[in-house]
Amino acid sequence: MTPETDDLSAYLQATPVIDGDHPHVADRAADVSRDASTDVAQARALFEWVRDEIPHSWDIQSRLVTCAASEVLQKGTGICFAKSHLLAAMCRSVGIPAGLVYQRFRHEAGGEEFGLHGLNAIYLESLHRWIRVDPRGNKPGVDAQFCLDGEQLAFPPDPSKGERIIETIFTDADPAVVDFLTKTPDLLAGWEDLPAELLRPG
Repeated sequence: MTPETDDLSAYLQATPVIDGDHPHVADRAADVSRDASTDVAQARALFEWVRDEIPHSWDIQSRLVTCAASEVLQKGTGICFAKSHLLAAMCRSVGIPAGLVYQRFRHEAGGEEFGLHGLNAIYLESLHRWIRVDPRGNKPGVDAQFCLDGEQLAFPPDPSKGERIIETIFTDADPAVVDFLTKTPDLLAGWEDLPAELLRPG
């Protein structure tokens, strides 16, 4: 993984999408990580909460499309991108640097269409390194976990199929993702229009 900048403070800042300074986001993050005594324990608690307590909108067939972290928390659902915004915001609100990572994958096994998938990178000061996690939400066939040794992501990329993880750790959401999340009124109707490429180089 390659940070977009070596300045870790950039991964702590609030943005309109990663609004970790929103009181509801900050309060929930503090509550979820209250019993954690280390940054690793805090990050694990926040990851597992977002993964398990905020259902993926497609999994529950919700038409809602959310974008900013506070909106995801308020509405209680989001797709992968939105959930990664929430996890980044919650981590940042408790002082843990966190960024966004994107993955290029095939929509269906054996299919020809590519799409983007959103996940996170979290910097653990106690270990002096980044780890990559996927808060998408588990279901049969999907088992993403918080791992310090190796990775266990929702959709392990298959390079033979042209799938790959874009190695840049972004400080904020890509404009293509924000555009989709803010201009799509109905998730079920707009699902096929998920962005397939980033607007920023990665």
